[in-house]
Amino acid sequence: MSGSIIYPGTFDPITYGHIDLIERGSRLFSKVIVAISANNQKNTLFSLAQREELIRQVVAKYPNVEVCTFSGLLVDLVSDKKITMILRGLRAISDFEYELQLAGINRMMDPQIETVFLTPSEKYAYVSASMAREIASLGGDTSLLVPQVVSEALKKKF
Repeated sequence: MSGSIIYPGTFDPITYGHIDLIERGSRLFSKVIVAISANNQKNTLFSLAQREELIRQVVAKYPNVEVCTFSGLLVDLVSDKKITMILRGLRAISDFEYELQLAGINRMMDPQIETVFLTPSEKYAYVSASMAREIASLGGDTSLLVPQVVSEALKKKF
């Protein structure tokens, strides 16, 4: 495929599962924009600036990946960037129902938007940012879930 796609999320923190989707998306699309949501309704461990810096470090090796932050509606960001494709990950059946609702709402608000779903590699199917935060909070090793720079940032938080 060609064209650009936006991969939105809170990324608190970015995990190997996220990176897997970014890497695979970067092979499928000419540009992947990782869009970090400010989402004030979520109580994030890392500030927006910290999440952005960690992600920039992790994705620096992908020449066709950009990073931005946003607040407000994703459809507004998609419109501002003149992109019509959204990348979302599906780890389990439980993700599907929620993601299907999001895709439908986004398409209802802007009929030009299409959502592309990718499943993570099997080794990352159970990796989540909330699991990484919980393991880190209990003093566990997060090296199988997140890159070293993120693991070090998690240790500093706990």
